[in-house]
Amino acid sequence: MNFYDAHILPRAINLVCGFGALRPSRDRACEGLHGRVLELGFGTGHNVASYPDTVTWVDAVEPSDVCWKLAHDRVSASPTHIERSGLDGQQLPFDDDTFDCALSTYTLCTIPDLSAALAEVKRVMKPGGEMHFLEHGLAPDEDVRRWQHRLDPIQRRVAGGCHLNRDIPKALTDAGFVIEDLERFYQPKTMKAGNAMSFGIARPA
Repeated sequence: MNFYDAHILPRAINLVCGFGALRPSRDRACEGLHGRVLELGFGTGHNVASYPDTVTWVDAVEPSDVCWKLAHDRVSASPTHIERSGLDGQQLPFDDDTFDCALSTYTLCTIPDLSAALAEVKRVMKPGGEMHFLEHGLAPDEDVRRWQHRLDPIQRRVAGGCHLNRDIPKALTDAGFVIEDLERFYQPKTMKAGNAMSFGIARPA
């Protein structure tokens, strides 16, 4: 990993993902989480403040040492036990049927082998478990999609492999999840190509 990806990008992501305008969406994504939760792509811990009291334990999957270091104060201040328990969403170090819920925000856009990661999430979730997701990806409007396809190579280069044009709901369905309460919207006051959002809850079929 080069110096930019290892040291500069995590700090930039910490700033961008910490915008206060994202808090209501994070709150909604975390609403209803309970029991033991797998957070895929923990980042610098911007979801911690949104965990409800019904969450008893969080296993944080985060490959970046710098992100985990930047999350220290948020993790330490949380009443919920949070443990860094994995580095790669494509190979989760947990037994089958471990988690009551899973959480992914602004993460599925970047994982290199998304189908492998979703298969792993499905494996470690209990029957009837809930995967809460808040992700940007392929826009519903064709004119925005055209810009996404044009800009995607640049986005992947400067944002650590992040894709603008992944169809997250389709990826979840293809992985064997059933999506409930799907909402698609554009994050207000932002460039549509980078902020075509999908929010919902998916359950293993």
